[in-house]
Amino acid sequence: MQEIQIITNISIIIGLAAILTVIARLIKQPPIIAYLIAGVLVGPLVFNLVGPGSTSTEFLQVFARLGVALLLFIVGLSLDFRVLKEFGKVAGLAGMGEIICTAIIGFLISISIGLSFTPALYLAAALAFSSTVVVVKILSDKKEINTLHGRIALGILIVEDFVAALVLMLIPVLESGHFETIALGIGKIVILCIGVSLLSIFVVNKLIYYLARHQETLFLFGIAWALLLAALFNQFNLSMEIGALIAGMTLASSKYTLELEGKIKPLRDFFVVLLFVYFGSQLVGPLTSKILLQAAIFSVFILIGKPIIVMSFIRFFGYKKRTVFLAGSSLAQLSEFSLILILIGYSLGHLSQSFMNLAILISLITIAISSYNIHYSHRIFNKISGLLNIFESNNLKKIELIKEKEFDIIVFGYHRIGYKLLQTLQKQKANFAVVDYNPKVILALEKEKVDYIFGDAADPDFLSEIPLDKAKLIISTIPEEEANLSIREKLKDSNSKAAFIATAEQPRQALDLYSSGIDYVIIPHHLGGSLVSTMVQAFSTDKNKYKQAGKDHYKELKDAKNSSTFN
Repeated sequence: MQEIQIITNISIIIGLAAILTVIARLIKQPPIIAYLIAGVLVGPLVFNLVGPGSTSTEFLQVFARLGVALLLFIVGLSLDFRVLKEFGKVAGLAGMGEIICTAIIGFLISISIGLSFTPALYLAAALAFSSTVVVVKILSDKKEINTLHGRIALGILIVEDFVAALVLMLIPVLESGHFETIALGIGKIVILCIGVSLLSIFVVNKLIYYLARHQETLFLFGIAWALLLAALFNQFNLSMEIGALIAGMTLASSKYTLELEGKIKPLRDFFVVLLFVYFGSQLVGPLTSKILLQAAIFSVFILIGKPIIVMSFIRFFGYKKRTVFLAGSSLAQLSEFSLILILIGYSLGHLSQSFMNLAILISLITIAISSYNIHYSHRIFNKISGLLNIFESNNLKKIELIKEKEFDIIVFGYHRIGYKLLQTLQKQKANFAVVDYNPKVILALEKEKVDYIFGDAADPDFLSEIPLDKAKLIISTIPEEEANLSIREKLKDSNSKAAFIATAEQPRQALDLYSSGIDYVIIPHHLGGSLVSTMVQAFSTDKNKYKQAGKDHYKELKDAKNSSTFN
């Protein structure tokens, strides 16, 4: 009978989470907020399906721990630091600077409003990390994950995730407070990590090559590897969740990482739902005015203070204020790592129930508001652009504009498509200039003696300063609709006769651009399909011709890889 009640409660929880996820999507909120609210509803505050001491709570807690382990395993798979190659410096400085400054200020605020030392320390650490799940989900939905600000934010998140992983790894070790015990615990971690890494290099990575031939075997191996290391770390009195994280990190550089991640994600998502529902269910009464005020204070700090800290570090690398704002404002929420950190502190007896209430409230407020901030970030920037001049770097002022020259062709954006265009224009010895807002690209173009203009195409004031009216052809490889419409508007205002080629990610956006008067719109995946169709028509089923075309393409990619600006 008890088993039936547990199954019934779990079914209600999953059903409620599904309904709230649909509602969250309609109001442009990430699923995490729906899961947390579902937890609040099934918890003691509302329906009381899950409460202290109930069997359903015990089962939910077990599922939650599995969710943490699988989540950290997937995070470990994603911690391939080759991703930081392009933005390693800015991600490293901004990421570490943000963590240190946010933690220090958060600790001082915590102490000033009456929290004791240990809770203040936990909260300071929790405030320092931003949610990879939330940021990546919203930027992916907006098709901005591969934009300049999206890649900078992703680089900072990787740094934050790595530091968060270290913090989670060390907390159980530092719990005793005795130097000998701490040294022994750290020694265990180092020895285990070295042993697991050697096993991964010499055995696992070779074994996985054979296992990958069968999808089911690869899936089972990934689960087994994660749980095996989780159990191993637990046997050495270390966190089993960190064992799962290390399991993922050891496979991060494998060529089967994406395939393995794709196989495990559906299972992870199920347990992650229960993980965040469990967090939400820990919000119990009473919610005093003191807790609500504290939650409001910390939420304001995360939503306003944290982006300012990130933006202050990014500006030193010469990025335009729009890029600085879009990257910094996307990191204004509490992380899933923060909630896991709080849960560990609670389970170790370091934190009280009222502190759990505070952390959950901060998470709900910041995730909800920051989701809208990210979704409407461009509109927000346009409204407050004048207040952000302090974040406009002067590091590249000397190379900002080439006003005295006129160009027949102006190319907006050098990333990917622009790189190919540059090769063609150079062969034709065309009179052209490249407009880009990535300082790294600008310095590379200067080195190659290519005419450039440093600026943001979405900024109308900047567009007014460049010689668009003299050009005969404008090519924008920027997929952002707002930027292309801004260029079109300036061409119209200057009575330009230039042909305008723009870029769009989706057919719907292309239709909007055509309606605005743009002459031709590039849709990359449509052009890719057209190219393949042409190849099929020319090569038919001749394997040798495809192989030769592939060799030529491979050589081109290898040559391009040596360019510091090609991605």
